[in-house]
Amino acid sequence: MSDTPMFRAADRNKDAILGVLRDILPATGTVLEIASGDGQHIAYFSRALPHLDWQPSEVSPELVAHLDSLTQPNVLPALAIDVCEAGWHGAVEVSTDAIINTNMIHIAPWAACLGLFAGGAELLPVGGLICFYGPFIVGGTYTSEGNAAFDRSLREQNPEWGLRELEQVCDAARDVGFDLDRTVDMPVNNLSVIFRRANR
Repeated sequence: MSDTPMFRAADRNKDAILGVLRDILPATGTVLEIASGDGQHIAYFSRALPHLDWQPSEVSPELVAHLDSLTQPNVLPALAIDVCEAGWHGAVEVSTDAIINTNMIHIAPWAACLGLFAGGAELLPVGGLICFYGPFIVGGTYTSEGNAAFDRSLREQNPEWGLRELEQVCDAARDVGFDLDRTVDMPVNNLSVIFRRANR
């Protein structure tokens, strides 16, 4: 796999996200990444956190094949996963302790967020984590003019896309048994939003 970043944004935010992951991920186990893209994040995180196994996934067969060029010993073969499809969690054959997802739910239909939570509720044990990273609308307000403009541009491209209301995401999580664990302010008006599967 080439070391040249395919997506510069992923290269810029990797250290900030890694700092959050160091704080929240368990000492051992498997982390599933939903929507791994070209694999920049999972390649970086798997080298920085070698005590964990990393499961990449993508919806596109071409990207799944690309992800299989990752050579780190703690990166598992990539899976073809579309979280909008019911039962997607059945493709994951390993015990999963956490799910990470960066910059996806605003460039996907709302069903993708709901589906990720639904599958996560089937996969994760009590205490298991789902970690989102990206821009959100908080309390009905954009966190910056840049995010407002970005939201408008996304909705012009596809009316099913757009920045998500943090409170609506939290409600969707709660509906399937996840509690908000914490939010972390990130560079460039983004957030890391972490949910933990509750014992209920």
